[in-house]
Amino acid sequence: MVVMSGRAVNRATLARQVLLGREAVPAVDVVGRLVGMQGQEAKHPYVGLWSRIDHFAESELDDAVREHDVVRATLFRGTLHLVTAADYLRFRATVAPVLEAGLKVLGERGAGLEPEKVVAAAKKLLTKEPLTFTEVRDALQQQFPDVNERALGFCTRMLVPLVVYPTDVRWSWTANSRFTPAEKWIGKKLHQRSETKELITRYLQAFGPATPADFQTWSGLQKAKPLFDELELETFKDEAGKTLYDVPDAPRPDPDTPAPVRFLPEFDNVLLSHAKRERIIADEHKPAVFTKNLRVKATYTVDGLVAGLWTTEKKRGVATLTLTPFGRTLKKTQAELEREGDGLLRFLEPDAKSYEVVTTG
Repeated sequence: MVVMSGRAVNRATLARQVLLGREAVPAVDVVGRLVGMQGQEAKHPYVGLWSRIDHFAESELDDAVREHDVVRATLFRGTLHLVTAADYLRFRATVAPVLEAGLKVLGERGAGLEPEKVVAAAKKLLTKEPLTFTEVRDALQQQFPDVNERALGFCTRMLVPLVVYPTDVRWSWTANSRFTPAEKWIGKKLHQRSETKELITRYLQAFGPATPADFQTWSGLQKAKPLFDELELETFKDEAGKTLYDVPDAPRPDPDTPAPVRFLPEFDNVLLSHAKRERIIADEHKPAVFTKNLRVKATYTVDGLVAGLWTTEKKRGVATLTLTPFGRTLKKTQAELEREGDGLLRFLEPDAKSYEVVTTG
């Protein structure tokens, strides 16, 4: 069996993640190729697409959202994702067991909760009009006064197929957005059958080569190994001797393929979709990126690996990008970071009077 070096695995992943070079393709197509983008906050997918699409304009994603081609909804791992409407309809039933199992985290707060009754009541409420989750909880509390209001809201979020209702603001959604039934918004019915094998194939196309444990980390679904074995996949060994699975004819570039500097938003799925993340970030740097309160900081990559953090702010008309490298930065790399960073700043803060890229340490 062919052994893939860590660098070969890295380049294969970057190729599928559209991080070896920007491509002139529609935003909807990239969202589909990535099988969705983590969307904990509305801005993050926009930044992720800017790093992947040649001359990306945020209006393109705005239009796709308003035309119902892309939706923001609870899906993989029970977290908000930006996905194509077609993929949401196709795979919502597939990940339903993960969402249902999520109710276990309620513990004692779930006392007295009857999910079927709550789901029926929530659907009735939300069919009338889009509501924020504060409004959903308040309305459900009146019907179920003895149940914890947070449990009522969480049950609705996990079990009722909903999408976040967009508004006419930058990044398409407000912090306290309203939700509406997915089928009503998209105008089509959910696919009712689980399609785990198809989802495995889509995962490998976006994140492979990978292990069943990697797929489980990304999707939240468990016991995937037998399904991997039923599919017609190619297999490789990584440097640790683990078997990697991959779809036939998937891109596996030469390990020496150049990887340009790239800025990744908070929670980018390329950092969250493998059981072991050394293909994209060294273990020694993980504590700086993955915080104790479960946030994943915005990072930048150098030669295909996470090499530092970035933040932005605008004061008195001056937009500043601050880079925090994890180690020494070569002059050539610094120049590339500054060029790329200036473009990112102008994308994020188009109305600023001036732009600065600074490096700490």
